[in-house]
Amino acid sequence: MGLVQKALKAVMPHKLAEAMEAESRLWMMRCPDGHEISVWDAGGIRYKAKGKAIPRLFKCAKCGKLRKMEFSKAEAPAANRPKK
Repeated sequence: MGLVQKALKAVMPHKLAEAMEAESRLWMMRCPDGHEISVWDAGGIRYKAKGKAIPRLFKCAKCGKLRKMEFSKAEAPAANRPKK
């Protein structure tokens, strides 16, 4: 867990911190080589974000190269989807 993540989780109410982590785990960063990692696992936070994220430079955890990462939001886990 990154320093910013630790600091925010320490001062935020527990339920809000859990929601922030859960949503950040849905946002995926994709390397041009096809490797994926969640924003949360990369040390970032993306909570209540709208629209398309701008690609940014990050070091890929798999290939070790500095790459322009694309962001996308994964579908919510089946347990969290609203029932029809």
